[in-house]
Amino acid sequence: MIGNLSRFEGGRVLPVVRAPDPVLAGDGETVDPTDPVVVRLAADLIATMRVAPGCVGLAAPQVGVGVRLFVVDVTGHPKAVTTHGAFVLANAELVEASRWRPGREGCMSVPDLTGDVKRATRIVVNGELPGTGAKVSITTDAFEARAVQHEIDHCAGKLFLDRVSGAHAVYPRQTYL
Repeated sequence: MIGNLSRFEGGRVLPVVRAPDPVLAGDGETVDPTDPVVVRLAADLIATMRVAPGCVGLAAPQVGVGVRLFVVDVTGHPKAVTTHGAFVLANAELVEASRWRPGREGCMSVPDLTGDVKRATRIVVNGELPGTGAKVSITTDAFEARAVQHEIDHCAGKLFLDRVSGAHAVYPRQTYL
């Protein structure tokens, strides 16, 4: 696990905005990770992600806040190979990316569609931990790498639909009973 998430207990569950909400298309602002408002937002992101079945990540723009902050937790997901547990990063930057592969993605902000997106399967990301402001570097791969890139894209005003190779790579979301 990266950092101590106990300080984020008790966050509020926030409504998730859907495309084409303009906050999803804007470049997120850099945040001060030690600001109590940012720490509270981190807790809210965790709480909101936890109540959504199958959700493995959530970015601040998805709850209507145009800043560079997100949470990821792929623990227990069948596609996960490497997992760092639940973590929140502020001001994350992708610094290395390799081994590009296509894969299917969905999104809470685009609930009716999925799409095939080519992403790096090995990445290094630098960011800051909310609360302490500690700088961290995360090396990950496979599904966790895909989830991190997806959330970094949200913080930069991009949806997975911006990354598909065309309409032929977009599908109606399947629902299972």
